[in-house]
Parts: sequence; structure tokens; C-alpha cells
Amino acid sequence: MRFSQVRSSLILLSSYLLTIIVTVALTVSTWQVLPSQAEPAPYAQTATDTSEVAQQSPANAAIGSTSFVTAAVNRVGTAVVRIDTERTITRRMDPFMEDPFFRRFFGDSFPQQLPSEQLRGLGSGFIIDKAGLVLTNAHVVDKADKVTVRLKDGRTYEGKVQGIDEVTDLAVVKINPDKDLPVAALGSSDAVQVGDWAIAVGNPLGFDNTVTLGIVSTLKRSSAQVGIADKRLDFIQTDAAINPGNSGGPLLNERGEVIGINTAIRPDAMGIGFAIPIDKAKAIALKLQRDGKVIHPYLGVQMITLTPELAKQNNTDPNSPIQIPEINGVLVMRVVPDSPAASAGMRRGDVIVQIDQEPVTSADKLQNLVENSRLGQLLQVKVQRGNQIQRLSIRTAELQDPA
Repeated sequence: MRFSQVRSSLILLSSYLLTIIVTVALTVSTWQVLPSQAEPAPYAQTATDTSEVAQQSPANAAIGSTSFVTAAVNRVGTAVVRIDTERTITRRMDPFMEDPFFRRFFGDSFPQQLPSEQLRGLGSGFIIDKAGLVLTNAHVVDKADKVTVRLKDGRTYEGKVQGIDEVTDLAVVKINPDKDLPVAALGSSDAVQVGDWAIAVGNPLGFDNTVTLGIVSTLKRSSAQVGIADKRLDFIQTDAAINPGNSGGPLLNERGEVIGINTAIRPDAMGIGFAIPIDKAKAIALKLQRDGKVIHPYLGVQMITLTPELAKQNNTDPNSPIQIPEINGVLVMRVVPDSPAASAGMRRGDVIVQIDQEPVTSADKLQNLVENSRLGQLLQVKVQRGNQIQRLSIRTAELQDPA
């Protein structure tokens, strides 16, 4: 009887032990099969595959220890300069204080002029020739009495403005270095596409050697669209941050080549900047080096692009002073007195539809046709005046004042 009880106990104990062993085995097996929550799930691509993918684009390269932005900036960084300007302004007294009646009571103790005032400006630029040629914006150095060019390594040189073109907002400054200077590599803006990387380098708000990154947002954004009516440019638009002081600095591609010159910002927009295409800047810089100025042909009209829809809106307005042909073309809003257009008989309200057999459907196109003409060239201009077609011969003249 006792032996039977012992045997039963042993069998029960063995069952318990077997149950425990099976449970432990299943638990260990589960740990081996399920991935850890602290580690990512295994990825099928090998390390070699990952390396190959990372080399496919600058964006992936930026994740590495040395980004494409670093490489681009290192290539051009020493050629980017800071430009400080000074200008002396002397203000005259209020004309009221020069009135004889006023001086009869107060005498001549009042000065004829107020004390002179020093205006200081800040901009950027970059070296395009090792002998000391710097390219920048015209508005950075315009009317400056003193120009100081500061290199990244701290060297400073007095700059002489060699040429200014206000119409394209470009200027060339000459410095006399004691040795050869680093030169920025110039790319081609014609090869730029929307979505390409854009790297802005300069001295925004006085913060030297600042770099911002973005993309090319759009191309051939006209100066009229940007709100700079007195310029003749098609800008590169970018979302790379461009602030006051960036003007004149380079806009780079991912290879560190200059594709544009940072030139304009809109105060009413966030994250939108504009740059002059480098191909345009190259041509202007050569003329500024050679002649000190650039000759721009002009007709002498203020204009807007006209569409049938805009014309219809005008014509249905009972307060409209004129009726406009409901066609595509360029509407003349004003004819500048004593201009080539005025001499040829152009009138306010005329719609320009053709120049030298070339159809004209926008103000930008008309401006480009005139800009690309020769000084003194006789242009055959077709206009619609009311219900009649007029043909005018207009000889281009030199634009003296961009305004």
C-alpha cells in the first residue's frame, strides 16, 4: 500500500516537471522568433546595397559625415566676400528758414546746411577673377563714396566700382590684392531645372559666412511679376533663405558652381528669394569691365499684358475712360514724352500685337524683343487702335533713366 502511494507521487511529480520543461522551451522558442521591441525589424537590403543607394543623390549623401552642401561651400566659400559701403549725405535746411522774412526776425545765426550724415551699407559679392574682380549687385555699391571688400580670411581691400548697370542690378568692383585670389566656379543657369538644389551664401543681416539651403522653385520669373518694374530680368526663384545683406552673394548648385546672384526679396512673402541667372550676369560683367556701362535700347512706353477677359472687364465698366480691343497683346498705358514711341505717334490705349513680324502677347516678350534689338534699330510695330490697325516705325534709343 505504501509502495503504491510513493509510486503515484513520483508519477505526479514527473508530470509537473515535464509541464515546466515544455513551458520553458516554448517561451525560449518564442523569444527567438519574435523581434525585439528595442531593435528595428530586419531589412532585406544588405550593407552593400545601402551604400549604393546612398550614392544615388546628394540628399542621401547629406546624411553622411560630409554633406554635398559642405563640399559645395568649401569649393566656393573663400571666394565669397563681404562688401561694406559708406556714403556721405549733406542735407540742406528747410526752405522756410531761408526765407528773407524769417531771417529778418531771427538773423543769420541759423546754418545754411545740416551736419553731414554717414550712411553705411552691407552686401555680399564673389570673386570672378584672381586679379581682383568682384561681381555684386548694383544697389549694393550705387552712389557709395567708399567701398571696402572683406575676404573670409579677414583681409580687407579698398574697392573701386568699375561699372554699374542699374537695369540688371549688376556691378563689378575692382580690388588690388597682394597675391592671387580664390575664384568662384561659374556654372550655367541654362542647365538649371526646377527642383534642383539651391545654396545661398553671403552675409545676411551682418552675419558673415552664412549658408542656407533650398531648391529652385521656378525659372524665368519676370521682374514685372516680382514687382521690380524698372528692371529687365528673368529671375531664378528659390526658397533658400535670402535676407538683407545676401544681395550680391552667389546662389550655388549642388556641385558648388554659381548659378545665380542673390538680388531680391519680397518683404510681404515668406521663404521666397530671387537670383539673377549667372549666364546673364556673365554677359553684363564683360561689358562692364570693358565699357563701364551697358547700353539698353528702349521705346518709351509703360505697358501691361492684355487679354480678352481684361479688356472685357474694362469695356463693361461705365466709368472706363477708353474702350479697349478685346484681343491678346500689350496695352500701352502711358507714352513717355520725347521718347522714340512718342515721336513715332504711339498713343495711350494702343494695343501692340506685333514687332518685326513677331507676334507679341505679353509685356515680358515685348521687353525682351526690344532689349535684344540694336541701338538705333528701326522696329516695325503693329498696333490696334480701336477698330483700326496702325503700323508704326520706331527707332530705338538708349535708355538713360531706368525709372
